[in-house]
Amino acid sequence: MARPAGGYHLKDGSKVPGVTTVCGRFKESGALIYWAWDQGRQGKDFRETSKAAADAGTLAHSLVEASIKHEIFAKPEGTDEATWNNAVSAFGAYETWAKHSNLEMFETEMSLVSETHKFGGTPDAIGYTDGKLSLIDFKTSNSVYADYLIQIAAYRALWEENRPEYPITGGFHLLRFAKTNGDFAHHFYPDLSEAWELFLLYRRAYDIDKSLGKRVK
Repeated sequence: MARPAGGYHLKDGSKVPGVTTVCGRFKESGALIYWAWDQGRQGKDFRETSKAAADAGTLAHSLVEASIKHEIFAKPEGTDEATWNNAVSAFGAYETWAKHSNLEMFETEMSLVSETHKFGGTPDAIGYTDGKLSLIDFKTSNSVYADYLIQIAAYRALWEENRPEYPITGGFHLLRFAKTNGDFAHHFYPDLSEAWELFLLYRRAYDIDKSLGKRVK
């Protein structure tokens, strides 16, 4: 998912935060802090470990992106065979899911802005699954976290505000590639109303937090 180089702006030019920025302000980081601590306990540099752990999943994600764009993605120089094979295997699993779901991509990586709620975002993809328009999001992660659901619920609101003639009727598909070995997992959510409600609270809290921050400088 690529955001615009200059960020997101309303029609009047005002800059607004992106979905990930809003969610990131209130993200639970306890698990990440523990993981970094544990890496240090084992004498490892968590920055290097994180980089290595993301290889297979990131490569699988890149293969999917290339496929969607009808491009060829070759094995990057320096990639070991085991990592590449894991990525290719994960990509194959994605292709199997796409075939069984009768996936037809409609739009990909669209930068959208909500004039109503004043935030922006770039959904990975909107596509038809079994004939119904769905929101599709790709993640490179070993687990699914609540903030993922909040993000994709916000993406739906962005899409439907900007493209009301094409409502999301097929739910939400979260496609996950594990970092270490690229394992592919499909998670489907028919409704994320609670996640959208929470995002709206986050959006309001984001402005309040920003205002309070100015008072303590």
